[in-house]
Amino acid sequence: MIRKELMTVVRQREIAYRIFELTARGSIVGDMEPGQFVHIRPADSFEPLLRRPISIAAIEPEKKEFTMLYRTEGRGTEVLAEKKSGDALDVLGPLGNGFPVHEAKRKALLVGGGIGVPPLYELARQLSTLGVETVHVLGFDSADSVFYESEFSAIGKTYVATVDGTRGTAGFVTHVLEGIPDDFDTYYSCGPAPMLKAVEQLYPGKTGYLSYEQRMGCGIGACFACVCKSNDARDYVKVCSDGPVFPAGVVAG
Repeated sequence: MIRKELMTVVRQREIAYRIFELTARGSIVGDMEPGQFVHIRPADSFEPLLRRPISIAAIEPEKKEFTMLYRTEGRGTEVLAEKKSGDALDVLGPLGNGFPVHEAKRKALLVGGGIGVPPLYELARQLSTLGVETVHVLGFDSADSVFYESEFSAIGKTYVATVDGTRGTAGFVTHVLEGIPDDFDTYYSCGPAPMLKAVEQLYPGKTGYLSYEQRMGCGIGACFACVCKSNDARDYVKVCSDGPVFPAGVVAG
């Protein structure tokens, strides 16, 4: 159920270049699922006006805490990065449709690019709890923007690719994928649309789920700011409410 809540910031820190990890506490945590997101109001004033959509990276229901990772790239996230322990955080959520965790049976491939990496972390944790082996391929721009490599490695085999070659494989996640076995039954991916299309094309016939990044206004399907062309009878889908996770093949390239 979607609710608006003033949550409490537990802690916040910068974990990589312009990448912040923020943990907050509140009652809506119990409703969260991997792959969903929250809509954050960065400040109490009307500047900045719009909420910011941020994916859920980790869920701790017993503590009523969740963690989100985000990149500072505008006024809203710059204001959010100033939040400290004990501050109030205006949260609307959880929003959207998450990853179908139970679709994976034996082994799953998780592929993330940049700020598309965070929602895969809670997914990996839940799959591991279910006894599903996970392999992670994470793509970043450079070594100073890499995050959560050790956290993913603690769960399963993890590969890192950087565009400039300063860490892991030089290039994109596809350069890693072309060199590893495709013996998984299900894949999950989140990141820029070109990366998602490339992953989709690598594994025709495989069961896959893709989480799309799109600019959003309302986050609840009312403003139509995040529509994408669809390959099914709907013609267009709203990433915020129909997604952000879709079965492979639904969103047109």
